[in-house]
Amino acid sequence: MKCELCPRKCGVDRAVTRGFCGMGDKITAAKAMLHFWEEPCISGCEQPVQPFDCEEQARDPNQGVSGTGAATRRGSGAVFFSGCVLKCVFCQNYDISSDNLGREISEERLAQIFLELQEKGAQNINLVNPTHFVPQILRSLELAKRRGLNVPIVYNSGGYERVETLRMLDGIIGVYLPDVKYFDDELAINLSKAPNYFETAMSAVSEMLRQTGKPVFNEYGTITKGVIVRHLVLPWHYRDSIEIVKRLGERFGGNILFSLMSQYTPFGKVKTDPALSKMNRRITTFEYEKVLDEVYKAGLRGFMQEKSSAKEEYTPVFDFEGL
Repeated sequence: MKCELCPRKCGVDRAVTRGFCGMGDKITAAKAMLHFWEEPCISGCEQPVQPFDCEEQARDPNQGVSGTGAATRRGSGAVFFSGCVLKCVFCQNYDISSDNLGREISEERLAQIFLELQEKGAQNINLVNPTHFVPQILRSLELAKRRGLNVPIVYNSGGYERVETLRMLDGIIGVYLPDVKYFDDELAINLSKAPNYFETAMSAVSEMLRQTGKPVFNEYGTITKGVIVRHLVLPWHYRDSIEIVKRLGERFGGNILFSLMSQYTPFGKVKTDPALSKMNRRITTFEYEKVLDEVYKAGLRGFMQEKSSAKEEYTPVFDFEGL
């Protein structure tokens, strides 16, 4: 069967050979774990979100949260899938996204992993970079739900999605967590080999919002339905970030949450390719604050990161834990 799951529609029979994503038709993953470093309403936050007053806590998984206590800090049940429909030169998960590090697992085993994460206390199942395995994941979720899986499902992706593929997930995904990475098409091509990225991602966010509606939280402040759009500020490209923020505010406003990320750390090709040397630095306070100013102007609600989040230690070690 020709694969057309992502916007590239490369048409490869992944039972025979690998697609642009680098994967065949067998689920391949690199880690399954309780993840404490996502947005607070994913990993744990004691209050429902207010406009930028619940900063991204829990960069330290041992850090406590006031209010309702440990019950809100159970972590997100993250499964990191290998391969990727994007080829970001700065990817912090480069080993698994571009070098395809991972272990093949069956759909039956993935269903069991979901249940094991729930048993460990995960307040959701967090599908990290799942686009190219959507049919297999759906079958695993069906198996797991028949056996008692009952926590919300989070779809955590780079935003480069086909609306037709997202429609396969309607009624299954509770929370969408996409990136909107680029406004400028040349930038998207140069850094991620992703033509027409912005309009593709914005159409994807529209479909995600159609499925979930506005954000809904439980009594612990954990999000159970809704869309959180992430954006990572890149060195030298804060003006591109400002354009994204403006358009997200105009098109979606308070119907989504927005997560402004400062954690850019040089990984992947930017550390070795002389042509990308200008990207081999962290962002400045000036760059980040210029974008943050625009977030306030746009009236977006959500999260911001402290600049101290730009540390390599927050990237998981992909050692096949939990598989």
